[in-house]
Amino acid sequence: MNVLVWLKRDLRIHDHPALTLAAGIGPVLPVFVVEPELWSQPDASARQWEFVAESLADLRDDLAGIGAPLVVRVGDAVQVLAGLCRRHRVMRIVSHAETGTAWATARNSRVAAWARGAGIEWSEVSQPALPLRPSSGERTRGEGTMIHPALPAPVLRAVEAVEPGPIPTARALRLAPDPCPHRQLGGRARGVELLDSFLTHRGEPYRMTQASPLAAERTCSRLSPHLSHGTLSLREVGQAAMLRQEERPGGRWGGALSRFQSSLAAREAALPAPRPELAGPDAFPLAVTPRDGDAARLSAWMNGETGLPFLDACLRYLRATGWLNVHMRAMVASVASCHLGLDWRATGAHLARMFTDYDPGLHWPQVQMQSGATGITIPRICNPVKLGLDQDPAGSFTRRWLPELAGVPDAFLHEPWRWPEARRLLGHRYPEPAVDLATAAREARARLRQARPSAGFAETTSQFVQRPARQPGNRQPQASQAQLSLPF
Repeated sequence: MNVLVWLKRDLRIHDHPALTLAAGIGPVLPVFVVEPELWSQPDASARQWEFVAESLADLRDDLAGIGAPLVVRVGDAVQVLAGLCRRHRVMRIVSHAETGTAWATARNSRVAAWARGAGIEWSEVSQPALPLRPSSGERTRGEGTMIHPALPAPVLRAVEAVEPGPIPTARALRLAPDPCPHRQLGGRARGVELLDSFLTHRGEPYRMTQASPLAAERTCSRLSPHLSHGTLSLREVGQAAMLRQEERPGGRWGGALSRFQSSLAAREAALPAPRPELAGPDAFPLAVTPRDGDAARLSAWMNGETGLPFLDACLRYLRATGWLNVHMRAMVASVASCHLGLDWRATGAHLARMFTDYDPGLHWPQVQMQSGATGITIPRICNPVKLGLDQDPAGSFTRRWLPELAGVPDAFLHEPWRWPEARRLLGHRYPEPAVDLATAAREARARLRQARPSAGFAETTSQFVQRPARQPGNRQPQASQAQLSLPF
C-alpha cells in the first residue's frame, strides 16, 4: 500500500515517528504542501518562510539519501492531497498531530472530511516527547515514549514517478519584504551544529547569562526555531543534554545543563493538547479596552519608537534578528498590553511575524495571558527602565540599536527625558515617552483588578515568573509566564 507522509512542523528524517510508521507500511511519498492561504495569515512572514525553505532544501537532500525524494506542492491542502492520492494510488496518509491556530484547525477538519469521503485512512501520531530518566518517577504527557531512544532515520521505498517540484520563494508566495539581516538560517545541519556547540562550549555560562540581552545571543542554545519547525525533535535535544550531563563536566556546566533541561521541560509542559483553537475569546474582555491613539501607539511600539530606550532597543533587535531572549519577550509583551493598553491580538500578530521561532501553541497563550485577558492570573507589569538598568547598565546593547542616543550620558540613557540637555541635543531624533510609566502601570493594575471581581487572582511576586497551581497528584513540570516564550 502506498502511504503519503504529510510533513508540516517536522522537517527532519531522524526521530520521526510518522515517517517510521509509514516506512513499515509500504512505498512512501513524503509531501510538504505550501499553502498560500496559510502564508497570507497575519501571523506569517517572509523570515519564517525563508527559514522553512532552507529547512526543506536540507530535508530534500536527507530524504533522497534514505530512498524517497521530498515532494513539494503549492496549493490548498485538500486539493493537493486529493490529487496526489488519486494519481499515485495512495490509500493512507500519516502525519504528526499539530497545535495550530483556528485557521489550521479548520483546514485539518476539511482534510479529515475529505479523507473520510474518499475512503482514505488518515493517521495522526504524536511528536516525540522529552526523555526522562526511568528512575525519576516523573509523569508527563506521552509517558510511554519518554525513556525510549530517539528513532533512527528509516530506510524508505519510494513511490515511483513523482515529480519533486520546486521550493517557492517568499516573493512567489507574495510575502511582504521582510528585511532581517541577522536571521538564523534553517536546516537540520545548522540545528545539529548549534546543539553541539552549545553542549560543548557555548552553554557553560547559560544559567548566569540567559537574561542578558548581550550575552544571551551567544550563550543561549538558539535552538528554538529548529524545535518550532521540527528540524530537531525535543526528545533528541533532551537526550543529548542528558548524556552531556552524565559526563559530569566541571566548571559551571552542572547548573547550566540543569537549567537548560528545565527550560525544555517547561516548553513541553506549556504545549497544549494538539489541535485546539488558539487565540480565542477573552475570559475578561474588560482587560482590553480600546482607547484613542491606539494606532499611533501600536505603530510606535512596532517600530521601536516609544521613547522608552530599552524597550525600543529590544524591538529593533527583534526586527533585525528574529529572536529575543526569554525575559525580553515577556517585557515587550507586558509593556504593550499593560502600559500602552494595546490589544493583544494586534501586538501578538506582530510578534508572531517577527519571531523566526514562532510556534502558535506556545506564542498565543503567552501573549493572551500577558494581556490579563485569560483569567489565569494578573500578569506582572514589567518596568522597562528597571530592566534596562539591571540588564544593560553600561548601555552597550541600547546604544547599539539606538544610535541616536549615543551621546546621552550613562546616568540618563534609560530615561533620556530626565536629561537636562535632551530637548536641545536630541531634538526630534528620539521621541518623548509614549506614556508616563508610573501612571500607566497604576492604571493598568487598576484595570486588571477591576476586570476580576472574584477572589483568587493576585499579581505575581517574581518579576517574570508565575507558576500555575499544581493539581493533586500532578508532578508535571510547570511552565512560568516567561518560559512560555521558549527561546532557549
